[in-house]
Parts: sequence; structure tokens; C-alpha cells
Amino acid sequence: MSELDLVIRNAVAVTASDIQRCDIGIAAGGIVALARSLPKAAREIDAAGRYVLPGGVDAHCHLDQPMPEPMRMADGFESGTRSAACGGTTTVIPFAAQAKGRSLDAAVADYHRRAEGKACIDYAFHLIVSDPTPKVLGEELPRLIRGGYTSFKLYMTYDDLKLSDRQILDVMELARREGAMVMVHAENSDGIAWLTEKLVAAGRTAPKEHALSRPAPLEREATHRAITFSELLDVPILIVHVSSGEAIEQIRWGRGRGLNIYAETCPQYLFLTAEHLGAEGFHGAKCVCSPPPRDKANQQRVWDGIVNGTFHVFSSDHAPFRYDDPHGKRLGGTAVAFPYIPNGIPGLETRLPLLFSEGVGKGRIDLHAFVALTATNPARMYGLYPKKGTLGVGSDADLVIWDDRRKVTITNALLHHDVDYTPYEGIEIAGWPALTLSRGEVVWEEGKFRGRPGHGEFLKCGPPAPARPAPHRATFRQALGL
Repeated sequence: MSELDLVIRNAVAVTASDIQRCDIGIAAGGIVALARSLPKAAREIDAAGRYVLPGGVDAHCHLDQPMPEPMRMADGFESGTRSAACGGTTTVIPFAAQAKGRSLDAAVADYHRRAEGKACIDYAFHLIVSDPTPKVLGEELPRLIRGGYTSFKLYMTYDDLKLSDRQILDVMELARREGAMVMVHAENSDGIAWLTEKLVAAGRTAPKEHALSRPAPLEREATHRAITFSELLDVPILIVHVSSGEAIEQIRWGRGRGLNIYAETCPQYLFLTAEHLGAEGFHGAKCVCSPPPRDKANQQRVWDGIVNGTFHVFSSDHAPFRYDDPHGKRLGGTAVAFPYIPNGIPGLETRLPLLFSEGVGKGRIDLHAFVALTATNPARMYGLYPKKGTLGVGSDADLVIWDDRRKVTITNALLHHDVDYTPYEGIEIAGWPALTLSRGEVVWEEGKFRGRPGHGEFLKCGPPAPARPAPHRATFRQALGL
């Protein structure tokens, strides 16, 4: 065996399918051996019988994403990836967002400029398609997919991002032809606009009204519509940030028909409810996101979906806006009406500890499911596996030693993002990363950030490899000869 740069001794190495006591040998940033007793290395770290898991893959987060003035995201690639590393995440996939009237190529070039030399961990890009012109569909998007941008998000809401049903069908058809993964933000835009107008006209503009403007039936309807389009074209889709039992019912219904429908949820739907939007004064704005957190019954349905396998991916949907900031939740320096509150909450650093504590620690899921939801499945879905998302010979040396006995009360002062609050303030959890390695380099160790901007590398994604292929069956597109 060639000389090792680093050995992790006495590890309990856990993947989505296996667990073994071993040493982990690392050289040139990759895992080269898993064995009972490895030779001495240049550096050694004693895991002391603790769990060693693959570094997390946060496959849905927003960093330095261009926003309409005066909105501005608090986290760029340096602060966002620093925060991720401190929470046990070693790969992030944020979004290169196309602006209407501009090209996708311009969005990707701009996003590379924003990221270059700043990321502390590795990163890839999803695309956001908001203007599928003939040039975008005929030239840019196929070329970008073949060049390593193999996933993109479609919006069914937000005026500056939403697509018509016909546009969605056009883009899904292209995704099937080119082998890309389609992510769908499923909420009914017209229904939201109608309810918002009614609430504002009645003078009901506080943050808590945000939840009433985007009720679960509008998520259910849009989810069903997206599934119908998936069936029509026989194309896999991922419904992102699922918040309600009604949307979950639609996803399970689609799967019952043999469709490749995948689902993602996020910490805010497990730990927050609509009551948080009604916090005293304007503080409910801290929890404004879309879809909104719902009631306790829906929260339980989302937990049930985590437990029973409805969800394939657990992401943060980190969308960082400062609270006390004229570019953030207090847009323009005032307590604005709910339709104007920037949507999104921070969560990169707390994603893994929250699910580890309340999922694994409370016996809802086992360690294998935790690894699958937070690392292996997103790596597979976005064409990064087995380079990312597992502990195996040939994989990058992205790993986390977990201190599963450490008790932590989450406070914003504990975290490393550039946001001035966390919606999870005061939650007590058990379990926190003791050490994080990114390609063999220590980026977080016993409470101190050890990484550096520029260490992170851009990753080209390969073809998606979803977790559960659908059975062969006749499809509408086959019947139409498409």
C-alpha cells in the first residue's frame, strides 16, 4: 500500500447500507483503504469508537443568488460553505438562476464568478429555468446538461420565476430526452395571488397571514398537476420542500401508479409550525418561507414520511436573509406586509444535527436512513455518487466524526453563517459533528472552523441515478409516438 496521508483510527464507519469497525486510510484527498489495522500515516486521528459518517450533501440551498432590489442574501459562498462545514456538510448544490429575458449561459457564468475562490467545501450547481425560450431549449439547456449541470428547478409560483403549464411540459420533455432531473416547486400561483389580494384588502398583512395565503390545498393541487405532467411524459421528477400531508398523499398516489416521483422535505417542516409566524411583533417574519410551516398534524405527517420512506432527500433549503436589515426581512428598514417579506430561512449548519438528534436519537430512523436522506440519495440523484455520499475506496475523503452524546442548545451565537438569527433558537438537541473532513482536509474540529476559502472545488454532475426505478409500462408519450 502506498504511503497514507491520514488514518482515522477506531472508526465505526456507517453508510446507507453497512456498518463496520475499521480504520479509514486517506491519500491524495480520497479514501484508499477500509481495514481493521492500517499502517502508520503522516497524521492520525482517533475516532475513539465514535460513528464516522459520509459528509452531508445539501442538495437544496441558496447562496449569493441574485435577487430583485433591495433584497440581498446574507450568505455568499464563503460564509455559507463555512457554516455548512461546521454542521457536517461537505458538498452543497445551490442554484444558478436564470432571469427572465436573459440566457442560462449568462446565469451560469455569473454564478461561477460569485463562487470562484470563495467556497470552503465542494459545490455543484442546479439551474433555475425561468424563461425557456427556443434558444434556451434548443441550444443552451441541452449543452449545459451535457456539460455537468444535470438538474434544474421549475417554479409553479412567484411572478419572476413561474412557468406556464405548457412551458413546464416543454422543459420536462427536454429533461427526459437529455436525462436530467427536474425539481418542482409545487404551489398554485393563481390561488395564492387571489388569497393574497383578499387578505391585504381586509388589512391582514402581518407575517402570520403568509401561511393563510398559501394553504395546503394549493400545494396539493400543484403537486398533483406536476405528477400528471410527469406521467404524461414518463419523466422522473422531484417535488421539493414538501410541507403537508395533502401533498404527501399525492406523491404516494403517483408512486402507486408506478411513476418515478421523488420527494424532498426540510427541517422547517419538522421543527416549525404556523404558530411561529405569529410570534410577537414582526418576529414571525423570521419563519416566512414557501411553502409555509403548517400545523402540528401536518408536521407529524412529514415526520411519518421521513420514517416510512416517502422522502428520498432531506435538504436545508437555506435561503438566508437577515432579520434586522433593510435588505432582508425588514425590507427597506420597515415591518413590511407579508407579500413583501423575503421568503426563506437559514438552515445549512443545523440541518444534520436536527435530524440526527430528533430522528436517530429519538429512534424514529436508524443511522442508515439518516445517511441515505442526507448524503447518499442526493449524491445519487444529482450524479455525484460514489465520489460523494458514501464511505468507500475511491470516494472522496469527505467524512464526519459524530459526537452523538454532545448536548447542544442551538443559539445563533453558536453558528457560523452571516444571518442574524436562527429559527431554531433554544432547541435542545443531542449530537453534533466533532470533526469534518473535506477531501482529506480538516475543516471543522472540536468547535473551531479549520477550513479556508478556495479549498472547495466545482463539481460537474453526471447523469442522475434515482433510487427506485419504475416498472416498465406503456405511457402516453409512447401512445402518441413521441
